[in-house]
Amino acid sequence: MVFEKVKTIIADQLAIDEDSITMESNVIDDLGADSLDVVDVLSQLQDEFSVDVPDSEIENMKTIGDIVNYIENNL
Repeated sequence: MVFEKVKTIIADQLAIDEDSITMESNVIDDLGADSLDVVDVLSQLQDEFSVDVPDSEIENMKTIGDIVNYIENNL
C-alpha cells in the first residue's frame, strides 16, 4: 500500500514514530519537516515509486494524503 511505504520513508527521514503519521498530517506543521526535509523525502518517494513530481506540484502537497493521492494517481 502506498500510504504504508510513504509513512515508512517519512518516519525514517524525519526520525519520528510511524504511528504519529496519518493521512491528515501536515508535513511541515504536524511532522516538523523543513524545506530541505521535504526535498529529501520527495526525492526518495520519486525513486521508490518511479514517479516524477514537478516543482509546480510540490507546493500543493501539504499533507500526507496529498502526497499519497498524487503518487496513486501517477503510478
